[in-house]
Amino acid sequence: MNTSDPCPCRSGKSYGECCGPVISGERKAATAVELMRARYSAYAVGDAKFLYESSGPEVRAEFDEKSTLEWSKGATWEGIDVLYAEKGGAEDDEGFVSFVAHYTAKGNACEHREQSYFKRIDGDWRFIDGKIDTGEPYRREEPKIGRNDPCPCGSGKKYKKCCGR
Repeated sequence: MNTSDPCPCRSGKSYGECCGPVISGERKAATAVELMRARYSAYAVGDAKFLYESSGPEVRAEFDEKSTLEWSKGATWEGIDVLYAEKGGAEDDEGFVSFVAHYTAKGNACEHREQSYFKRIDGDWRFIDGKIDTGEPYRREEPKIGRNDPCPCGSGKKYKKCCGR
């Protein structure tokens, strides 16, 4: 990727002033969010070496470079939205980043939603684990009880005056 091209993370900066220097090792990620953006961009540019090196020991033990590169090259990467971060600042030793990665695979628009855990190891931020957010909505088994409906306990009172308090 050319350093003057827009950064794949969709920060509005060029690759050379955003994620490129972190991926190339020219500088370290200062925050967990910066590492998250760089990891996303590494998928977009197919840099499996950076993905491995920016991972913690447990992730490295299970890292499969071939399948990582196949997935990376099989998608069109369209940007990442960082939803929120908890800790993960320049002075922290751990942090969480919730994000949505946008990409197209086999002609289908896809979203990968995750809350990632990062930890500083030997002064460098590392990806430790991620919890995928499936986005599955909660589905009620029974119909919702309205405030003015009779209380299901059988008291004869309205729900709001009985168990709904």
